[in-house]
Amino acid sequence: MMKRMKETSDELNPQIAHATVAVAPRSLSFKDYVALAFSTWGVGFIPFAPGTWGSAVGVGIYLLLRSYISRPIISIQNLNAVQAEALNTTISLSAVMLVSFVGVWAASRAEKFFKRKDPGAVVVDEVAGQLVTFLVIPLSRDLNLWTIAAGFLLFRAFDIWKPYPARRLESLESGLGIMADDIVAGAYAAAVLSVIILLTSSPH
Repeated sequence: MMKRMKETSDELNPQIAHATVAVAPRSLSFKDYVALAFSTWGVGFIPFAPGTWGSAVGVGIYLLLRSYISRPIISIQNLNAVQAEALNTTISLSAVMLVSFVGVWAASRAEKFFKRKDPGAVVVDEVAGQLVTFLVIPLSRDLNLWTIAAGFLLFRAFDIWKPYPARRLESLESGLGIMADDIVAGAYAAAVLSVIILLTSSPH
């Protein structure tokens, strides 16, 4: 029987790993395929640090949203600065809500497929949490590697640490528990990132 080592993203001791027993093959429905695709984002089956890869997917989605949706729409509409920031926030929040709501459904179905609580292959929670972290980056701030790296590292740190109430939220039922703790971790990371942006932004 094949086993896959789950990333210990919810523990501070990196030497401890949990074996995830592969589920015997069975006939998959269309909903199963959709749920597995959305819950794993294709990177959940990477044997090393799937949660970190899931966060990287969140970074990619954020960059795509900002570069190819928010900025083009705002430039076409010729909005003022306040309207532009409001529209960018609306688009970003909509993405977070979509990933989170669909993620709860997909993660719940994935749990039934893998027959275990919070399977390591499910990384949609990291995708959502990473998107939450980047909500505080204003559209007026030029993106740079340091800002993105800071947000990425902060989220990974809080996802591992799981400060209150993140760890307690893990006990919520099924997909809701999978998603909730990472969203809280994303909120903590966003709070710290906003302070960093405040301190490093040049006054006009």
